Amino acid sequence: MRLRLEFTTEPFDLDEAPAHALAAREVIETAGLDAVDVGPFGNTAEGVPDRVLPAVDALLRRTLEAGATRISLQVNVIGEQAGEDGG
Repeated sequence: MRLRLEFTTEPFDLDEAPAHALAAREVIETAGLDAVDVGPFGNTAEGVPDRVLPAVDALLRRTLEAGATRISLQVNVIGEQAGEDGG
């Protein structure tokens, strides 16, 4: 199974990346995920559950510790790994 993670952290600051946004970027960029896209209005990454789920845990913990007041996230199943039974 492959998962796609989409998330944002708030509050927004268009002048400078807040500490919670920097923490989120670090978590996602070091989690061994694929198709990482980090931007000011939304972030995405893909990977297997064994990497995505721990990254979600770390993302929530680290961004809250860094001052996030709201974290919006969505996780979608986007496909199966090669060789896995789809049924």
